[in-house]
Amino acid sequence: MTHDMILANATLVLPTETIRGSIAVRGDKITAVASGTAVPVGAEDCEGDYIAPGLIELHTDNLERHIHPRPKVDWPHQAAIVAHDAELASVGITTVFDAIRVGSIISDPNKKYGKYARQIANEILSMRAHGGLKISHHLHLRAEVCSESLIEELEEFGVEDRVGIVSLMDHTPGQRQFSDLSKYRDYITGKYGMGPDAFDGYVDFLYGLRSTLGEKHEQATVAAAKRYGAVLASHDDTTQEQVRVSSGYGIHLAEFPTTVEAARACHDHQIATIMGGPNLVRGGSHSGNVAAIELADMDLLDIISSDYVPSSLLLGAVQLGQHWGDMAKGIATVTSTPARMTELHDRGCLEVGMQADLIRFRLTEGVPALRAVWSKGNRVA
Repeated sequence: MTHDMILANATLVLPTETIRGSIAVRGDKITAVASGTAVPVGAEDCEGDYIAPGLIELHTDNLERHIHPRPKVDWPHQAAIVAHDAELASVGITTVFDAIRVGSIISDPNKKYGKYARQIANEILSMRAHGGLKISHHLHLRAEVCSESLIEELEEFGVEDRVGIVSLMDHTPGQRQFSDLSKYRDYITGKYGMGPDAFDGYVDFLYGLRSTLGEKHEQATVAAAKRYGAVLASHDDTTQEQVRVSSGYGIHLAEFPTTVEAARACHDHQIATIMGGPNLVRGGSHSGNVAAIELADMDLLDIISSDYVPSSLLLGAVQLGQHWGDMAKGIATVTSTPARMTELHDRGCLEVGMQADLIRFRLTEGVPALRAVWSKGNRVA
């Protein structure tokens, strides 16, 4: 068989082991995987560098950071999407579920934020259809339960949008991520410059929203995910009871459980756990919740998300591989496991017939240094 590219004398990261070998690509597919150190004529000698599947990102706030680089600044959306796409490619991410908020607050004077999900989704889908993006983009709708317009915004999406993930997000203060209300106060007042009176009024407003609309919004979100054919995820589960409710909803992914209790309950209910790469790299949660490495030591960590630092995805996976003494297991948290949990059966593994999403990296003083990135067989970084 004629190959377009052969990467030889590489350390191949397979789903359960690493081997010295070579990988061949034709078009957008992997056509051969072999062991050995031979470098055939025309092949690229990788000199022992790692070759792994392209990284799969399930939850990232990076797009919103490009759209709103400063408070009250709305950057041109197509330019923001292109910049976001290029940044992800540069750190080895070849498949991303772009997290887009649905559910807005329009009546509270202290902190208003409006609808934008349908517009941004249209722009992503259009750029994808016209070949304007380097990597594969899918939609992840972050359903804000504590909001005013969630149901209306969910109804703007349908099966034709091929939404990949819908996550139930409940940011009502005093529970989940911000069980410690003082941490929430620090976050909101620091980010938005609220004074004490405005903060107290905002919290009371949110409590009222949750009380009157919370349950209705949860039910609508679960129904919407089923209607779209999307994977349903929970967010910031803290207690066994919250996980029990998640299981009853048919949730298969738990984003950032905040306690050991919740993570253990997720595994008891066959719900895969996602922890943040920044938590892992920094050695702890910025919100004071459970450390990702603690869950890793208990075998309660399944998937890493870069969350708000795209480069933390590969770095976190490598650190896990080093910590576990099993690089294949570490890399699986950002490749084969997220692919399987989101039913992307054509990627995430170095196997014949799989999509040729690949990364090449070497370790420099324990830190992964990317040498190249391919998406569907095309060099993108």
